Amino acid sequence: MAKQLELKGRNFWILSEPHESGWKASVLETKGPDQEALGIEATAETRGAADDAAERKLRRLLQAY
Repeated sequence: MAKQLELKGRNFWILSEPHESGWKASVLETKGPDQEALGIEATAETRGAADDAAERKLRRLLQAY
């Protein structure tokens, strides 16, 4: 599953996949045809919780700049 976000004029995707007994979400930034992994990952028991945790980490990172 994937969730698209636009924050501060930048485009991001949160990608989720089953991981062990729960879910793992990671964040990519898209720049035209290119994609860059940001190194932001989160795990949780449910896909929604993993996605939410990854999004919170991304928002905190963007506030630091």
